[in-house]
Amino acid sequence: MKEESDLYRILKMEDNKNKRLCWIIVLLIVLLCLSVIYTIYLHNDIGVETTTEESYEVQQDSGDNSNNNFITGNENEVNNG
Repeated sequence: MKEESDLYRILKMEDNKNKRLCWIIVLLIVLLCLSVIYTIYLHNDIGVETTTEESYEVQQDSGDNSNNNFITGNENEVNNG
């Protein structure tokens, strides 16, 4: 039975450690990418739609130089124009 040299055993152990370390780094990179993607998903709030409605009422004055008043649905604000 042939014995392995000490140097060969040390190199073999280092090789195994390097492979494990490489897999751990790959796993951490994948987890980082997934967390960034999930953060972007939450930030964009995909799937939720908000709509607002405004109603306008037009009051028209008669005459050549008269203004039309637009009353918005928000606290009866009057815009002349």
